Amino acid sequence: MTFFIVSFVLLMQFLWRYIDDLVGKGLNFKVLAEMMFYASFYMLPLAFPLAMLLASIMTFGALGENYELVAMKASGISLFRIMKPLIVIAILITFVAFYFSNNILPKTNLRLSTLMYSVKRQKPEMILQPGVFTNEMDGYSIKVGRKNKENKMLYDWLIYEHTKSSTNENVTVADSGYLKITEDKKYMVLSLFNGIKYEEVKSKERKKNNYAYRKTKFGQQTIRVKVKGFDFNRRDESIFRNRYRMLGIQDLKTSSDSLSSVYLTHLQKYIVRFRINSTINKRLYNLVAPDSLKRDTQVPAADSIFNFDACFAGFDKHTKADIAENALQKARDVSQNINIHQGQLYNRKKNLNKFLMEYHRKFTLSIAVLVFFFIGAPLGAIIRKGGLGMPVVVSIVLFIFYYIISMSGEKSAREDVWSMFNGMWFSTYLFLPAGVWLTYKAVTDSSVMAAETYTKLIKRFNFFKIFRKKKTGN
Repeated sequence: MTFFIVSFVLLMQFLWRYIDDLVGKGLNFKVLAEMMFYASFYMLPLAFPLAMLLASIMTFGALGENYELVAMKASGISLFRIMKPLIVIAILITFVAFYFSNNILPKTNLRLSTLMYSVKRQKPEMILQPGVFTNEMDGYSIKVGRKNKENKMLYDWLIYEHTKSSTNENVTVADSGYLKITEDKKYMVLSLFNGIKYEEVKSKERKKNNYAYRKTKFGQQTIRVKVKGFDFNRRDESIFRNRYRMLGIQDLKTSSDSLSSVYLTHLQKYIVRFRINSTINKRLYNLVAPDSLKRDTQVPAADSIFNFDACFAGFDKHTKADIAENALQKARDVSQNINIHQGQLYNRKKNLNKFLMEYHRKFTLSIAVLVFFFIGAPLGAIIRKGGLGMPVVVSIVLFIFYYIISMSGEKSAREDVWSMFNGMWFSTYLFLPAGVWLTYKAVTDSSVMAAETYTKLIKRFNFFKIFRKKKTGN
């Protein structure tokens, strides 16, 4: 039950996030249903741990609320023995979550990304705003004065026609009319009433500064225009097939190894371009070169010492200026070389980090299912409340903390502030020990796990009562 509730909430969050890309595109129900189906799969990696947290708190909260935990403990059954079958279930769900993330999610992500790309490329429906020209129809510029919301009638039409690569030579003015798109979305139909069409007439006998035109009045006129881009075209899935979200563990490892090799190759070439001291260049190169290609950086012992300051002071001012100018030009060359290649290296490293992050994310979100069970079960014993009240509040607060910590770690890993492993597993570092500690305290019946402990603590530090006493005393 909690799994479907959480999936629905996350799906609504996805819908609100992309609502601007869906509204006004004229998508049929089949396309929208398919998108929601794939989006629900896209949210499941987050739904698994959150549902486990909520379900474990609700289960043990209900047991505590009905004094069933007390009865079992009084019968000599420890809390760990009570949790043992549920631990097995949590481990099974952890493996299910990993299998889903590795085998099913990449395929659904591929189809969802292709479908979302097709929807974003879809032209919006022809919507005429009063007082604004629109050029959605190829070869026409259209403006209406006002719109009747009840019968959808549009008034005060002004239409400029450019179908023959001409300027404003054909102009149509109409009192009212309708606009609609055919069901196959290949034609736009304009039904105009009580209007006039002005059209220039090209004539070989035209005199200087005299332009003949034709004026045609009509009571009703229908303009049928062929349009492009309004029908829904599904794009080819091959354009997204090698993206990091569409790959499994093995493919991610292969792709990250290839990208890492390419990145190191470009970094070596980048370092070689430096025009610094030879020894410094070799040491920089050795930082990224494999062991077989490392260069000897041992500096031979100096047989004499060169005093540059004394030598430089002996030159005349013109020679000093030439030396300074030459050194400044070399520094500028190095700085320009850094600015040119730094952006390229940064983009390559950022792309490589995306593959590495996705590789670790498949493990961290799966392990989070088990971590949240060991947090939710003892917390349920503390809260002693079942249902969807207090457990939902506690679950949301804990998951928000987990999400914030996880995003902070991922950002540090993405920007290479931390190592990739430490950044992606940072939230697990914090929550796993907390879960183990809470479970240990619950199993040993520590006072930390008793709700009365916190109730008495709150009553002891009743600030309202203290404030009331001070006020009475004054």
